[in-house]
Amino acid sequence: MSMLTTNDHSPELFQRHKLNPILTAANWPYRVNSVFNPGATLLADGTTLLLCRVEDRRGLSHLCAARSANGVDNWQIDSKPTFMPDPEHYPDELWGLEDPRITYVPELGQYAIVHTAYASGGPGVALALTKDFISFERYGVIMQPEDKDAALLPHRIDGRWALVHRPVGATSANIWISYSDDLHHWGGHKKILEARLGGWWDANKIGLCTPLIETTEGWLMIYHGVKQNASGSIYRLGLALFDLNEPERCLKRGDEWVFGPEEPYEQFGDVDKVVFPCGYTLASDGDTLRIYYGAADTSIATATASVRSMLQWLKEQGKND
Repeated sequence: MSMLTTNDHSPELFQRHKLNPILTAANWPYRVNSVFNPGATLLADGTTLLLCRVEDRRGLSHLCAARSANGVDNWQIDSKPTFMPDPEHYPDELWGLEDPRITYVPELGQYAIVHTAYASGGPGVALALTKDFISFERYGVIMQPEDKDAALLPHRIDGRWALVHRPVGATSANIWISYSDDLHHWGGHKKILEARLGGWWDANKIGLCTPLIETTEGWLMIYHGVKQNASGSIYRLGLALFDLNEPERCLKRGDEWVFGPEEPYEQFGDVDKVVFPCGYTLASDGDTLRIYYGAADTSIATATASVRSMLQWLKEQGKND
């Protein structure tokens, strides 16, 4: 995949699809306000499945599956919500379920859906397992509020499961990793990427976007940074790379953002100036990456990139964090 260049210094790593936005509330088989921030996975038959965050007209979110043979159009959307909050049994879901990240876990033969459960205590990280996106085994909240933007690594590291997540402190929000023997109880908490200070595009608040991408060079992370200015917030994407065997060790981090809100559907919506991917699929060539992102908290769009090009960009532009 070639890398488009707008000038000698600004490589465009991500190419938007011409059909963007690919899913909106108008596509939904039942009445909703908005659809955005989908988790994504390739099923065994090659079908792309998006588990979309759907905000109803009360303002509360649930998750709904959409399937496509080519991952771009002709979506088959579940006729009713796929995964609903169950506040009677899980009080932390009182105000909805948000922002799923999907990881297929070969050891379990299941998909791990790490998502945000939202209630009066704030957002917390919750986990569910599924084999078919029809029935789900809920683990409930595994990281207490305020914590979100989380995904599970697809296999154990030194015998333990690893979870990347974003707890919020009094003055900043940084990315952490935690470990578990059983997916229920977590420890070994370590900060792995810190929000910068001052006027940076990723100052004060960062968070994981898609699940980490396993490459021969390391775990490739797409993360978001939030820039605060006089007109509000701008959500943009950056890249970092972590050691395969010690994923708490950052090898490279790019200074510049690589993707930001430019198109009208990204700049204007329920929340202006947001690109926010929660899922990706990787083609059979092992290089062509397709991200699925929420645009302005209103619709779903997609863009493609080359894993090799991202790694090369980090090699040339990145610094040891």
